[in-house]
Amino acid sequence: MSEPMSFTLRPVGVVRSTLTDRTEAPRQGREGAPDAWLEIDPAVGEALDGMTTGDEVLVLTWFHQADRETLRVHPRGETSNPLAGVFATRSPDRPNPIGLHRVTVLETDPARGLRVHPLEAIDGTPVIDIKPVLDATER
Repeated sequence: MSEPMSFTLRPVGVVRSTLTDRTEAPRQGREGAPDAWLEIDPAVGEALDGMTTGDEVLVLTWFHQADRETLRVHPRGETSNPLAGVFATRSPDRPNPIGLHRVTVLETDPARGLRVHPLEAIDGTPVIDIKPVLDATER
């Protein structure tokens, strides 16, 4: 492989959550994750235009506490599971620790951002993008 490219990501916001410790966060949102705020940088606030309560969105985050050297894990942290490559798992520890979260918008606040549910990312996690969930007829 040739020399890898590098990219610069600029966070568009930050997660504000009651979850503060990675070890206590649910593995997936549907496993009891709380509501959380996506505090959006005012410089990109206009990008929320058109978002409404009830929208389903994909939130992409940067797992800032991840181990980027990890290549194999026991899925779901269960040592009884055989080791698997991180690309075959949802482990936050991976070469590029991008989190993907499907959530529902509960509230929009132009001065703050979006309140969403459920979100398993911990407080302080950088938000790198937000995208709408499309149904099969949308492109």
